[in-house]
Amino acid sequence: MTLDVHLTPDDFDDKLREDALRGLTSTPKCLPPTWLYDARGSELFEEITRLPEYYPTRTEFALLRHHAADIAEAARPDMLVELGSGSSEKTRVLLDALAPHLSTYVPQDVSEPALRTAVARLSVEYPDLEVHGVVGDFTDSLHHLPRGERRMIAFLGGTIGNLVPAERAEFLAGTAAVLSPDEWLLLGAGLVTDLDVLRAAYDDAAGVTAEFDRNVLRVLNTRLGADFDPDRFVHRAVWDEANEWIEMRLEATEPMTVRVPALDLEVHFEEGEQMRTEISAKFRLDGLGRELAAAGFAVRHEWVDPDGRFALLAASRR
Repeated sequence: MTLDVHLTPDDFDDKLREDALRGLTSTPKCLPPTWLYDARGSELFEEITRLPEYYPTRTEFALLRHHAADIAEAARPDMLVELGSGSSEKTRVLLDALAPHLSTYVPQDVSEPALRTAVARLSVEYPDLEVHGVVGDFTDSLHHLPRGERRMIAFLGGTIGNLVPAERAEFLAGTAAVLSPDEWLLLGAGLVTDLDVLRAAYDDAAGVTAEFDRNVLRVLNTRLGADFDPDRFVHRAVWDEANEWIEMRLEATEPMTVRVPALDLEVHFEEGEQMRTEISAKFRLDGLGRELAAAGFAVRHEWVDPDGRFALLAASRR
């Protein structure tokens, strides 16, 4: 069992201050989705994944269960790297299918405590597997990944959709650059589907997603000493037709000024002003294939659920 730490709590705090200052002073205001996920935010997201409206997690899991053997046969990796691994729950399906080939599993995540717990648990559950955790932001961790074995990088959960096109291009090109021609990328991506289904997935009837969205304000209060009142904001899920993505936004219900002492900043909100907290891009297979090709990948396999809502793509370096 090994744990490499490339993102310390001080680094994390510096990044939060940088993102908050830039986002709260921009027009329109915005915050990166990273800051939705403190301990409470992660609990709320786990609750979201169990809601009837939120199809992405269970749909991807079903695809993994159904095609894990196909993935193993195609890639035959010695090392599985999972970016943004979280609890690594879905990955167990891959670990079991890849067992005849696999010697090392590398989970990567920003949370050292969560990753340390996952690494310890997996080391017990898979005693013949070397588990090598990497603490870092997936956008900055690629050059820290262990080498020396035939690798497959798994980037699941539709997280690729949280990146705008320029960020996606940079991330995919960076991923291709660290892989050899016989190494693979396994990508999970949400597809453009019925708009009512999409909107409901990001604005559930029970209000769990709204609570999750407002949690980012509590993170700013706790970490930066801000005085946001989350109850004075409402959650919105808006479909952007031009970009084909869902935007999660927080809308001020009245004019207010928020103080952020750690940034020496006062932030004014007008009534009805919206602040973007996340995008979740949805893809068309041909368009995603072009993005992968531009980054240096060749898509070898595509697996799509029967409702056409989610896809797994296995690509190798060209």
